[in-house]
Amino acid sequence: MDPVIVVGAGPVGLSLSLALARLGVPSVVLDESTGQEDTRPARTAVLHQDTAAFVGRLGCADTLESDGTRWTAWRTMRRRRLLERIAFAPPAPDGAAPATAVSPVHLPQHALTRALRAALADEKLAEIVTGSRLAGLEQDERGVSAHTRGANGTWWRGSYLIGCDGPRSTVRKLLDVRFPGRTAVERHAVAALRCELPWPGEALLHRSPPRHGGAPGSEVSARPLPDGIWRLDWLLPPGRELVTPDALVARIRDSLAGWTTEPPADAAGATGADGGAAPARGRGHGRLVPPYELLDTGVHTVHHRLARRWRRGRAFLAGDAAHLLGALGTQGLDEGLRDAENLAWKLGLAWHHGASDVLLDSYQAERRGAVAARLRAADQALPLLRDGRSARWRTVLPGAVRGRSTLLTDGHLSRGPLGAPPVYARTPLAPPVTGPAVETPPGAAVTDVPVTASDGSVVRLRDRLGQGLLVVLVAPGTGVWDRRHWQSAGLMPRLTEAVDALPMAAEILVTEAYPGAAAHTVLLVRPDGHLVSALSGVRPAEMAACADAVRGRAYGQEAEPGRARRPEEAGDSGGSRDGGAGQRGAGAGEPGEGGSGAGGSGGSGAGVSDGGEGGTGAGGAAESRSSAVDPARTSMLHSEGD
Repeated sequence: MDPVIVVGAGPVGLSLSLALARLGVPSVVLDESTGQEDTRPARTAVLHQDTAAFVGRLGCADTLESDGTRWTAWRTMRRRRLLERIAFAPPAPDGAAPATAVSPVHLPQHALTRALRAALADEKLAEIVTGSRLAGLEQDERGVSAHTRGANGTWWRGSYLIGCDGPRSTVRKLLDVRFPGRTAVERHAVAALRCELPWPGEALLHRSPPRHGGAPGSEVSARPLPDGIWRLDWLLPPGRELVTPDALVARIRDSLAGWTTEPPADAAGATGADGGAAPARGRGHGRLVPPYELLDTGVHTVHHRLARRWRRGRAFLAGDAAHLLGALGTQGLDEGLRDAENLAWKLGLAWHHGASDVLLDSYQAERRGAVAARLRAADQALPLLRDGRSARWRTVLPGAVRGRSTLLTDGHLSRGPLGAPPVYARTPLAPPVTGPAVETPPGAAVTDVPVTASDGSVVRLRDRLGQGLLVVLVAPGTGVWDRRHWQSAGLMPRLTEAVDALPMAAEILVTEAYPGAAAHTVLLVRPDGHLVSALSGVRPAEMAACADAVRGRAYGQEAEPGRARRPEEAGDSGGSRDGGAGQRGAGAGEPGEGGSGAGGSGGSGAGVSDGGEGGTGAGGAAESRSSAVDPARTSMLHSEGD
């Protein structure tokens, strides 16, 4: 069986290859670069609880702890007044802390990429090929052929191909997939510096800071990193005004002086690291600029774009190749890692057992739908938050109790439509059975409760994700069970027999309690941590129906166009070069243009063009064209010309 080809060696491509390796699926990562990651302290990643757990399971948990930091609190200020302070609970080993109380992990992106590369280097089933630039792509019903140029230029043969090659994706262009959306939705000046702020360990969002004139649209955030380093972001006014080094230094000094409540005792002898000068008094308020060391700067331009299709035959798009977002604190890398986790287990089933179009199409239906909803929420909120017109709040959100500050923090704190983990309520993989309601609705991410594994160890539920279906029995009082005999207690023998008969790999876990679940409730959880269904007791037939729905009925079916070969049909599982060139195009058995499920779009829509893509990192180039992101589904996402 040919390996999976991953194009692009950023965090999304590397994590996808690692997740496939954990499932016994070989992969080849085609890396256009030399493999050396630039050290950019101002380019950081914020991973929320579900994506941080995913990265940790891939072997990067130590890096998250050593190179990342968890904030102790989140502050929201307006002018000189503290509007809100949310204290975060430290992550509890037993999973007792509620998900909403746990801080995200903030770390430099280069540290994350290096950790993923190091983990991948130890994988026998994965290979990174540097200096490989994709030049051509061909598909047939058995696989994909990719042609690369460069030092390792050749033909590569794969069972599937995933484009994780960024906003200017070559894979997307070769597949002729449109990428409409909005250009330069927001621009931010960014700086990484080492200094002491009055709120050590706490992140801050400061609206209308007085030292910037208190304008309604002005905004600055400060988010801590390890070793006394902070990332500061200033929202820039609309337009293409050039941010000069002098202007950026002035912003830094204004912000630091505005946050300093008392002059330091040794101010007379201190020196500023930006130019070696003694700290000067800030303008207007007579406060001193505290000493700081400037490490890195840049300009971050946010674009909102959504690829029309995320699958053509055996080729898929993920990460920035499929979507761009980032306004109002939304995290593009978070969504890219969710793409990787969602697609990995589905390709694992397809590679080992073959797959129906239902299973493969569910990736686009679920992930494109989730990102489209996020973009719609941001596009609706932007005019309310940025133009300062209170009348629009009464018109668009009548009776809303959430203020601007709360909405501004949602994306940062993983809550609400801008930040909460996605719910795949309209997934094509929904089971035909319904059970008792629990606090987690079907399709939503499960709560990370402590569970007892088959060896008697107590772990967190998210630690067991990624390998197969999880079957969680809610059994109060299991803490007093004899660990040597717990599998023979209560409902366990019947549950074990039912799980052994399921048509896919599954693991039994037991928990003392789950929010909203009665005793003897059985929860079925997908490999990516989303709830399939809750059942009352052990119901073998309903459990089998749920498992059948999760795998898209991929087992036991007749071979269909584009189906992967079964293991007994497979040949060498290593990287395959010089693969035969098949018919150029999307391949047989590809889904219709509209896709299925939430977020799928129909035709391209009147007036929608395939706009170019600008970079999302510091200094990313903006594209002059702009078009609607998902006009077939909603009018809330509009072009800048509307």
